[in-house]
Amino acid sequence: MADASAKRNDAAGRTITAQDTVGRGDDTEGMSYLDTRLRRLVTLYMPLALIVFVLLFPFYWMALTSVKPDAELLDLDGVNPFWTWSPTLKHYYALLFETQYPVWLWNTMFVSIVATILSLIASVGAAYAIVRLRYKGAETVGGLIFLAYLVPPSILFIPLSTVVFQYGLFDTPFALILTYPTILIPFSTWLLMGYFRTIPFELEECALIDGASRWQILTQIILPLAVPGLISAFIFCFTLCWNEYIYALTFISSAENKTVPVAIVTSFTDGDAYRWGSIMAGALFGSLPLVILYAFFVEHYVSAMTGAVKE
Repeated sequence: MADASAKRNDAAGRTITAQDTVGRGDDTEGMSYLDTRLRRLVTLYMPLALIVFVLLFPFYWMALTSVKPDAELLDLDGVNPFWTWSPTLKHYYALLFETQYPVWLWNTMFVSIVATILSLIASVGAAYAIVRLRYKGAETVGGLIFLAYLVPPSILFIPLSTVVFQYGLFDTPFALILTYPTILIPFSTWLLMGYFRTIPFELEECALIDGASRWQILTQIILPLAVPGLISAFIFCFTLCWNEYIYALTFISSAENKTVPVAIVTSFTDGDAYRWGSIMAGALFGSLPLVILYAFFVEHYVSAMTGAVKE
């Protein structure tokens, strides 16, 4: 009976033993393993490689253009556009020693940090009041704040320019520090509102029972738990300030007060001719602080985007 059960016939009448079945099962498992590797290659590694290429190619192009001689930049047909055999550092020399680039970098850093800090202070208070304090119309206020973020900066340009000129802030860094929060506060408030909602309300109730004030709850309970959300809002605001162009171009006229995005374009443009080597060198240097910022705080940024506080 055991031998009979261990044998069976296939469609051609051939006898198939248990050993044949085991061996065939091993072959099938091996093929499925190869199929899994192929599937991973198609569904994971190839899309990931494409994303990495798309993200890193602009930095490669900036670095390549910044070390190309002017002759290769002007010759579009006779040279390889994706490589150079005679790199030069003269564009970096012109950027660092023939312009006020260190001053522009300091202006951009100063304006971005101050405007970001002021925006975060206002956003924390607004987000906490909308989410935690019970009053009629809180949800409506939150929706209006988000709608304010959707307003294009060009619409706010005329009233903001009137304020800047009336207060005598034109051509000063404070003109940008005053105007940047108008585009930073709405989104950072909306972002912090979503993060504050993930913090269990029972923590505040326990603190209220123990006699804590709202200020103590905010500073000693909410803010320590909301550090990832604060870092995410800081990165967003800082990046937006660093890359802002319209207000910086309009409200700043003197070369010593300009920010990097405006200065590298206006200083290396002669009529309709662009000195692309120096422009790309300035753009590459200007993007490094943002790359470093994202590299150090990417975990907190992702945590804030997904909601991190668990009960």
